[in-house]
Amino acid sequence: MTQALLIDNEVRQTSLGVLPMEIRVHKIASVVHRLNLHKEERVITENLESRAGNVVIVRALGEKATYGELELEEGRMAKIFEGDIIIGALGARNALKGYVGGVPASIKSGDTLNMLNLGGVIGLCTSANKDLGPPLKVEVVGMVVRKGRILNLTDASIADHDRIEPGMDIPIVAVSGTCMSAGKTKAVAELCQLLSQRGLRVNAGKLSGVAARRDLFSFEDHGARKTLSFVDTGLASTADLESIATVSKTIINGLAEDKPDVIILELGDGIIGGYSVMTYFDDADLYEHTRVHICCANDPVGAFGAKRIFDDRGQRIDIICGPTTDNEVGRHYVSKMLGVKAINARTDPEELADEVCRLLGFKDLVGLRDEGPLESA
Repeated sequence: MTQALLIDNEVRQTSLGVLPMEIRVHKIASVVHRLNLHKEERVITENLESRAGNVVIVRALGEKATYGELELEEGRMAKIFEGDIIIGALGARNALKGYVGGVPASIKSGDTLNMLNLGGVIGLCTSANKDLGPPLKVEVVGMVVRKGRILNLTDASIADHDRIEPGMDIPIVAVSGTCMSAGKTKAVAELCQLLSQRGLRVNAGKLSGVAARRDLFSFEDHGARKTLSFVDTGLASTADLESIATVSKTIINGLAEDKPDVIILELGDGIIGGYSVMTYFDDADLYEHTRVHICCANDPVGAFGAKRIFDDRGQRIDIICGPTTDNEVGRHYVSKMLGVKAINARTDPEELADEVCRLLGFKDLVGLRDEGPLESA
């Protein structure tokens, strides 16, 4: 760490037993957006704690042409340049088509870690991706402190709930998938837009995955009035979490506060994977409140596997979306062989909205189309 980055180290002793220093940073990652951090923050460089969610300051040790950008706290994407001082958070990632890594067993200033995702989750990479290349290396500078202790994502999280509020009768549409990049976010976004155009008040959330704001921004851009994700509950990711049931109920209660007509939830990653997606369906309270279950699959084998998994559990899939429905080959297999409605969210979004409205009981909205702005006489 160069002296030019340090502004003031003549500050009071903290309960951590070290003197914090003030440092100027170049970029603040979106994973810490709830904490209202500034470009000048007080940090410690000794007695660091390796704990998921701890706010860490790192220096970029290089640049990457592929996967070399950072989502900033306001949602804008910015290239990471060698030498950039970045605020992110310690966390884990278990991406089938991305990086795998976790929080190191210990941490000290000068350690080399990796940027695990675009949202600023930082950890020790254990498995890379050939399409993305090795992850960006970063050097640990220190950790942000407030009121004498290391700052953590939980310091600005919404209150946890271990049950859905009694009497909550807002219907939930849950969108799962066979793996990442199966079309879940697209399906949620299309439903946000078309259901809101039909007059419904729609809120949307993301229950699992690794921190980034772009999916929630997409939901808002498509008509969602309010959005929340697991990051709002103080998590950098749901990787290796024992269960996402409490996280899900916390998000649902938050989205239900302004009494929307429907809540749409994306379960990031796949039903088989490292983000504890299936624990949503393990919880009887959550499953009971789920009026529509949409599953996105990349191919017929994935669709078959998903149907078999939920059949074995005595649970349903109401609609299958995703690339397996891109043409009549996959749609025919899903509808005729699996007996599930097959609808493509990209090519037939209105049909998807119609079917969801039927399943939710909004029959007067089936077939209703947005005719655009009225022309003046």
